[in-house]
Amino acid sequence: MTALPVGAAEPSDPASIKLVKAAVRAEALGRRDTLPPEYRAAVTERLLDFLDALGIPAGARVSGFWPICSEIDPRGLMRALAARGHALGLPVILPDRTTMIFRRWSIGGALEAAGFGLSVPPASEPEIRPDVMLVPLAAFDRRGFRIGYGRGYYDRAIERIERDGPVLKIGLAFAAQEVPAVPIEAHDQALDFVLTENGPIACTPAVSMQNVAGEAR
Repeated sequence: MTALPVGAAEPSDPASIKLVKAAVRAEALGRRDTLPPEYRAAVTERLLDFLDALGIPAGARVSGFWPICSEIDPRGLMRALAARGHALGLPVILPDRTTMIFRRWSIGGALEAAGFGLSVPPASEPEIRPDVMLVPLAAFDRRGFRIGYGRGYYDRAIERIERDGPVLKIGLAFAAQEVPAVPIEAHDQALDFVLTENGPIACTPAVSMQNVAGEAR
């Protein structure tokens, strides 16, 4: 496995880090791609068993994502959250191809095809500031660091949004995507939890949510 063993010295120069990340990403996605369809379907349902353990408070706005390729499917969780009265949002990449925002979306609402294989709410839907983010990933470790798809959208979005207060960041992944240690860069944003079919992993102390849940903006 290419991932660094816990405690091993990480590469220090950016070029080496990116090379290691690319190799870890490829290996983790390879494992994810081999999971059979019936297993994926069972995992989608099993995630619901752990919803209460995540401690998402009433009134919190939650950003989800529409799965692409072999990603874990969060839509069952999103339906359950909507049934509990949570406002939902989906990610949208702006024309600058750098900034990612979240637009309000309701179960069954309209979606449009967009770049990077995304399905996004139309521009007529308002932007929301999530209190809780369900985050896709290619690989993760138990410190809460993740490898995405190499474009940095989530890292930039988290950094920007948390200027206005903490967000509960929950990665969603299959257990097969876990690695011993992700090589990290200065811009990498750590997750609070990762939820797999085996249950939630508390990566770092969960942020206090008492002051961030509220009315949808």
